[in-house]
Amino acid sequence: MKFEELRYFFCAGFWFWLSLSLFAQHYEAKDVEICDSKFNLALNNEWTPLNINELIAEIGKSFIGTDYESHSLEVTENEELVVNLRGLDCTTFLENVLVIARLIKKDKTSFQDYLEELRFIRYRGGVIDEYPSRLHYFSDWIHDNVNKGVVKNITREIGGEAIQFDLHFMSANPHYYKHLKNNPEYIEKIRIQEREISDREYYFIPIYKISPIEKQINDGDIIAFTSNIKGLDINHVGIALKKNDKIHLLHAPGAGEKVQITKQPITDYIKKIKKHTGIIVVRAIIPE
Repeated sequence: MKFEELRYFFCAGFWFWLSLSLFAQHYEAKDVEICDSKFNLALNNEWTPLNINELIAEIGKSFIGTDYESHSLEVTENEELVVNLRGLDCTTFLENVLVIARLIKKDKTSFQDYLEELRFIRYRGGVIDEYPSRLHYFSDWIHDNVNKGVVKNITREIGGEAIQFDLHFMSANPHYYKHLKNNPEYIEKIRIQEREISDREYYFIPIYKISPIEKQINDGDIIAFTSNIKGLDINHVGIALKKNDKIHLLHAPGAGEKVQITKQPITDYIKKIKKHTGIIVVRAIIPE
């Protein structure tokens, strides 16, 4: 091999290693095994040609039966990229399904690829810079991932109405958050972010409008449930699945439960939960 070729491979390998070493990671061997099993499942079932929404639906269903686990990202003292595919909450379930589906479409299926993509989706601008850089509020998660070209917010175009968020829950209740309790200097950073997020324009589908627009929701769309709790934007998230022309929710529902599909369509499911006021609908974009 010529010197120039050796130099190229050395440099490429160095920058790849550097890109991975710039952020700390926390995971177990079982997480690597589960991640690899999802990639193999897609290969064995020939899911690669599916469109991104169909792939999200199939990957999501493969997690059915996984235990719900709250606070699964709060296991380190400093902010690290935490992986836990053994137990999921509603947001980590959604993130992991989206990450795996995007990587399958990009034909990048190593665990290192997974770590990079998870960081890109979970953090503001894809960069880990202490606890406030994580996209804690889901409306902010949507905004940031729209800007990164990961998803498209289709709520307004399918009939959404304007909604105003007044976010302050985290800064007003730091005792609920391990990193805010241990690092009170983060509270003001979170408060500034809350004001910025609240100043943006948002749309939602109120409960009474969900049934008329249901046909415009596709399998694999992301469903976020808006909240009437003071200071919050979104209570819960999941993935749309169509059954008998009705949209059901594939989600990680709560403590003591497992990833599952709602028995009732979301038009009935949402009416039973008083803190939900409507939905925001987000659609994945085919990665380049």
